[in-house]
Amino acid sequence: MLMPKRVKRRKQFRGSMAGKATRGNKITYGEYGLVAVEPAWIKSNQIEAARIAMTRYMKRGGKVWIKIFPDKPVTAKPAETRMGSGKGTLEYWVAVVKPGRVMFEVAGVPEETAREALRLAMHKLPVKCKIVSRADLEGGEAE
Repeated sequence: MLMPKRVKRRKQFRGSMAGKATRGNKITYGEYGLVAVEPAWIKSNQIEAARIAMTRYMKRGGKVWIKIFPDKPVTAKPAETRMGSGKGTLEYWVAVVKPGRVMFEVAGVPEETAREALRLAMHKLPVKCKIVSRADLEGGEAE
C-alpha cells in the first residue's frame, strides 16, 4: 500500500475539494490516461486495486504510471465512543483528487488493451472517470 515514509505532522484537517485540478491534468508519460470527472478522496488500497487490475489485464506488458499519491492522513474514532477526548487515531491514507486530474497513464500496449485495462481500473475507484488519449487532451477536449 502507498503511504508517505515520514510526515511533518501526524494528523491533518479535512480540507476542501473545491475547483478543478490545475496540476496533473495533462498526460505526461503514457499514451492513454484515466481522468477523474468528480472530486473524491481515493484510499491507498483503492489505488493498489486499480493498479493490480490494469497490470493483470495487460499481462504485465506495457507500462503503468500512477500519478496520484495518498499523502493525506484520515483519522477515525472507534465505534460506540463518546464525543470528546481528542481527535481519533490514523486509519488510512488518501489522495485528494479534483475533477480533471489524470490518475493513471498507460503506454506500450494497443489501444483496445489500454482502454479495457483502464476500464477495469475505473471500476475499482470511488469516482466517476473517463478514458482519454494524449491527442484528446492536447486538442483541449478535457480541459
